[in-house]
Amino acid sequence: MSLQLIIIIVYFAATVLIGLYAQSKAKDSSAFHGAQLGVLMCVAAGTGEWLGGTATTGVAEYGFDFGISGSWYTIANGIGVIFLALLFAKLYRSMESVTVPGIIGKFLGVKARTVSSVFLTFVMIAVGISQMIAAGSLGVSLIGLDFNVTVVVFAIVFIVYTLAGGMQAVAYTNIMHLIFMYGGVILAIFLALGRVGGMEGLQATLPDTYFNMTSIGMPKVSSWVIASLLGACTAQAGIQPILAAKNENVAKTSAIITAFVAAPFGLFTAMLGMIAKSMSLNGTLTNTAGELVTNGKLALPTLMMHLPPLAGGIVLASILAAILSTVSPLILAAGTMVTKDIYQGIIKPGADDKQVMKMSRITTAISGVLCSVAAIIMNSSGIKVLDIVYFAYSMRGALFVVVLLGIYWKKTSEKGAVWGMIATAIVGLFWVAYNAIVGHFPIPGVTETYISVITALISTVIFSMIFKKDKETVKK
Repeated sequence: MSLQLIIIIVYFAATVLIGLYAQSKAKDSSAFHGAQLGVLMCVAAGTGEWLGGTATTGVAEYGFDFGISGSWYTIANGIGVIFLALLFAKLYRSMESVTVPGIIGKFLGVKARTVSSVFLTFVMIAVGISQMIAAGSLGVSLIGLDFNVTVVVFAIVFIVYTLAGGMQAVAYTNIMHLIFMYGGVILAIFLALGRVGGMEGLQATLPDTYFNMTSIGMPKVSSWVIASLLGACTAQAGIQPILAAKNENVAKTSAIITAFVAAPFGLFTAMLGMIAKSMSLNGTLTNTAGELVTNGKLALPTLMMHLPPLAGGIVLASILAAILSTVSPLILAAGTMVTKDIYQGIIKPGADDKQVMKMSRITTAISGVLCSVAAIIMNSSGIKVLDIVYFAYSMRGALFVVVLLGIYWKKTSEKGAVWGMIATAIVGLFWVAYNAIVGHFPIPGVTETYISVITALISTVIFSMIFKKDKETVKK
């Protein structure tokens, strides 16, 4: 057994133990979903939404294929969270709701709450799928494990500790994850640069475009920024800790800190992807079978296997930390919305705390299983991890347009919002499917983000004019 694998096993064990310890803190459904959190716990739990397998293996994949511009993923997320912190954190916290759909329901009604809950649960699952693809890639490069086996092992670990402690487990474990994530990538850059002759060697090997912050194209950059700017304000996994903050000031402060923790991380992982690309071009980036790696999805974990065993194990643990830090709050967020907005909101409004707690654990577990099974099915599709995430972000950003109309445009009706969300989902799915099949969007240059936001705005306005607002049925 390699030293790297031993370190990974120890890290797994530590994560599970911390999650089980947190079980003592989650004695009722309120604590399980999150309540009375301080700044540190809010930041730790919230950062998992913005940093994860996507910010490590996903950004490294873009760094491998395009260069430093792949870092726009975390930079855009930081911009979005700052927007959330300055304009909406206090408002959301004051609404006394544990879910984003619950807030939507206060402005647009029960039906809008239900539809948005389904909408956002899909988004959480989609992002969770990307994390599990990243997890599977790690296992393939680490010791040559089968992708499917790796996904199953990861699923067992994160589902067990999330079910044990809920939000408490997410917050406690994410403190450890954050330390390993930043420490790991900085250590990796320091050691890996020596493999390519330092910065001079890197610049000599890679094209100049790899050092250009817009090499992925301005449509992609602007699309990511818009999706993050709007999507951050309806991101259940990132907002749930804010809703669980002790008070409104803690909610705002923790959101601001979270933004500055998340934003720079992609610069490090994109750089690691660039180093891996340089080694690939030089013929030195080989996997455990001695084969040259040219697939960006495998770039980062493969690169780690070329470091000294102890350092490589620590850095691989940091990648593991990133994945676990995101997928756990995602399945918790999905379970929370299904439980609070659909089960307790519609199916069984009179459910007692024991029943709510039981349903929370069931829906959280199902969310984890769905992420894992879908990841196994989609892995061979060739879709980039970040593309999966940003389709979900586009849908989430479009939903925020509907929310803004509900808050600031008095003519927004409940039916108008519901049909606006449905229309947006249909158009968004068509746009992505068309691009996947044909190779370009139906309208060149108009990405899924642009069309989703435009559709949300226009359709909600039109449907609100058709289905007039009924003041007696819309809750304020």
